[in-house]
Amino acid sequence: MNFRKSVGFGMLFFAVALLATACSSPQATATIASTKPTLTDTPTAIPVQTAVVALNTPVVQATQAIGQGRQHHGQGVGHGPGMGMGGPPAGMRERHQASIPAEYEGKANPITADEKSLARGEEIYAQQCATCHGDGGMGDGPAGKGMDPAPAPIAHSSQMLSDSYLFWRISEGGVQFKTAMIPYKNILTEDEMWDVINYIRALGTGRVQPQHHVGGQAMDTNAESKMHAEMLAEGVKQGVITQEEAILFEQVHDALDAYKKGHIDELRSVMGNPEEMQKAMLESLVQNGEITWEQADAFTDIHDRLVAAGIMQ
Repeated sequence: MNFRKSVGFGMLFFAVALLATACSSPQATATIASTKPTLTDTPTAIPVQTAVVALNTPVVQATQAIGQGRQHHGQGVGHGPGMGMGGPPAGMRERHQASIPAEYEGKANPITADEKSLARGEEIYAQQCATCHGDGGMGDGPAGKGMDPAPAPIAHSSQMLSDSYLFWRISEGGVQFKTAMIPYKNILTEDEMWDVINYIRALGTGRVQPQHHVGGQAMDTNAESKMHAEMLAEGVKQGVITQEEAILFEQVHDALDAYKKGHIDELRSVMGNPEEMQKAMLESLVQNGEITWEQADAFTDIHDRLVAAGIMQ
């Protein structure tokens, strides 16, 4: 089965969402929803790789520590439903691991997401973006049907992407990653791109509701949670992960979501690509005592196996 829509951080983003159909075994889904152990009780059945060194840096410095003294199994890239631009796992990895070019690195949105900015962003989005990404930013616009990779559900994936990453991807389009998105740096002004970023993020939080122009669904957090559960159930059904691993993944995922909500402005302004953001958050959760290094490594390992199996895309 191919779940082009999965949740979560996933970096985790990550994704990118933001992404196609999902189905699973109802029995397996119900099992995952059963009583869960606490995060301090790592199931012994989960293969983990012990951290070499514990980094003691706050979240604003965590990006600098990424890759220094840490040995993860595989390459975590986030698990939002098709974060980035959608498409097969390898393409998602490429997009989420890509370094932000120097001219875009460190860019921060100078425009407050007030009602005027959102109104401007909505108008631009309707003209330039909705036909592929859909009115609600869920990647289901009429022009996006049949595209490979599919348009991203940017209402979702934008929540996990930094200002600089989003501004870069909108400016340069998808040529580098062989997607159909055109570059907008010669079409929109910088202020217009920042207004659009404010608008798509507001779509993802429910602050604004999509206007009806070309069609497409609004982001539904209940549907997102259901797809997440179905993804994990399918992983268990296929034998890619164990039931205990599914439970741990969900627990750590929930901790990442809570951390993201509490530090969203900081994360958007200082982090780089989706993989860097997720790693930094995992490290901060460890340093705060909310999870262990073993659980962080297990989460990344489980994530990688789901991506490799085509269950998480």
